[in-house]
Amino acid sequence: MRLKKQHRLVLILLVLILTAGSTTLVLTALGSSVAFFVSPADIASGKVGAGKRFRLGGLVADGSVRHEAGGEVRFAVTDGKGTVNVDFTGLLPDLFREGQGIVAQGTLGPDGTFQASEVLAKHDERYMPPEVAEALKRSGHWQEGSAASAGPAPGTASADASKDARPGQGTLQ
Repeated sequence: MRLKKQHRLVLILLVLILTAGSTTLVLTALGSSVAFFVSPADIASGKVGAGKRFRLGGLVADGSVRHEAGGEVRFAVTDGKGTVNVDFTGLLPDLFREGQGIVAQGTLGPDGTFQASEVLAKHDERYMPPEVAEALKRSGHWQEGSAASAGPAPGTASADASKDARPGQGTLQ
């Protein structure tokens, strides 16, 4: 009987050790990809090194958009505390413009220029990704009322939507 309890205890300890080990491996592997985006101020402070893939979030700086030959677009992204130059080749979203909140995915080059492989713009005048809005608030660049204070995401009904509906018409949700 005593031998059975010892075997059971050893088995339980082995399972716990294996579970802890596999959890550690998964968290270590995912650790760098958990962040939604990095702000230009984070890059300026050296929190991100060259060659690492990440997302950059902020506002397209006024007067910075330049269309080059071959479809390349160069612009700057700012959060009010830092500015990062961005190079992107491809089609930009229809809503991309100066002063627009964006999130770009890519890598930081050795010269400090962000090489974007994808650029996403906010969806309408009222929506800004919450993480971009939070970074702008932290940097002091946030203006109350801009992007409807990080209002509802596209596809979600606002509280005012039901007021605009006529009798017999519902709102899509």
